[in-house]
Amino acid sequence: MANDCVLLAAVSLLSAIQQAHFAKQVGNARVKYKVIPPSVTGSPDFERIFRAQQNTIEFYPLFLVVLWTSGLFFNQEITSIFGLVYLFSRYMYFIGYADSTKGRIPGFKIGLAILTILISLSVAGITNCMIDKYFDFNIAKKISKLFL
Repeated sequence: MANDCVLLAAVSLLSAIQQAHFAKQVGNARVKYKVIPPSVTGSPDFERIFRAQQNTIEFYPLFLVVLWTSGLFFNQEITSIFGLVYLFSRYMYFIGYADSTKGRIPGFKIGLAILTILISLSVAGITNCMIDKYFDFNIAKKISKLFL
């Protein structure tokens, strides 16, 4: 079973490493801008880095749920590629936001598009699975026969 979801696990691990990296950046910014915990206000430069990390955390549960749901019910390989693109978009978002508030927009838009795709793939995969299980009709197999 573990081999069946190794790509999803790899993307999840990379995402956890990314979260740790962003948290470290906030710690470094605290030292640089002299913002002592638990304070979250100070220099605008610190606040942008802090908000970039917090916003990434806010989207993290959604990302993990749709990554695994899409991968398990739709397709692990396709989902993992979208997952990697999402991680890149969050990196773009973080770096852009640290630079300026407007700098976050390209990464945010790409990330939102990827989440929308993963949600759609999850819905399609779960729907197909339920129809197959309860009505013995597999839409994915019927569609694949059209192309073979």
